[in-house]
Amino acid sequence: MGLFSLLFSKAIDKRIAAYQNDLVSKHCAEVQNIYKTMRGWRHDYHNHIQAMKVLAMQVREAGSDTEALSELEAYLMKLNDDLTTVDTVVKTGNVMVDAILNSKLSLMKAKKIPVNIKATVPKECCISEVDLCVIIGNLLDNAMEACEKLPKETERFIRIYIGILKGQLYLSVANAVYGELRKSGRRYLSTKDSASHGFGLLRIDRIANKYQGYVNRQNEEGVFVTEVMLPLS
Repeated sequence: MGLFSLLFSKAIDKRIAAYQNDLVSKHCAEVQNIYKTMRGWRHDYHNHIQAMKVLAMQVREAGSDTEALSELEAYLMKLNDDLTTVDTVVKTGNVMVDAILNSKLSLMKAKKIPVNIKATVPKECCISEVDLCVIIGNLLDNAMEACEKLPKETERFIRIYIGILKGQLYLSVANAVYGELRKSGRRYLSTKDSASHGFGLLRIDRIANKYQGYVNRQNEEGVFVTEVMLPLS
C-alpha cells in the first residue's frame, strides 16, 4: 500500500506539473500576441496623431479659432504621451519572461502593491522557458498573496531582481509579510488553504533540483525573501 500510494502521488504530481506547464505556455503565447497587436496599434495611432497635429497647425495658420485649436493640440499631445505606456513595462531580453513578468506586474498594480524591479535574462540559455516562467509565476503569486494579507496597503511591497551572477541565473523576490510564518524544520510551509498544499513551493524546488540549482528562503521581521540560483552551463 505504501509503494502504491507513493507511485500514485508521483503520477498525480506529474499530471499537475504537465497541466501547469501547458497553462504557462498558452498564457505566454496569448500575452505575446497581445503585445504584438498593441505595438502595431501604437505605431499606426502615433501616425494618425502626427497627421492631426499637422492639420491643426494648418488651420491655426489660416486664422481659425485659436482657443479651440489650442485645446485640440493639448488633447493630441496628451494622447501622444500616453502611447509611450502602451508597451511592455519590463523588457528582460527574453520574450516569454517578459510576458509572465508584465502580466504579474499588471496584477500587482491592480492590487495596489508597490513594486521595484530590475530584470535581465539571456535570450538563449539551457533553462527551459516554461520552467523559468513556472518559477517566476509561482514566486510572484506567493509574494502577492503575502502582501494582500497585510491590513495596511502602505506596508505592502515587492522587490524583484533577475540577472546573471557568477555564471548563474539569479532570481530574488522580497516581499512584505504579515504575522508568523509556518515552518516544519527548515522548510517553510504554504499559508494557503489545505487544498493547495503548497504545490507552488514544491514546483520551484523541483525545477531548481532539475537544473542542479539552489533555493534559499529566509525571513526577518515583516520581510520574506526567496533566492533561486540556476546554472547557465
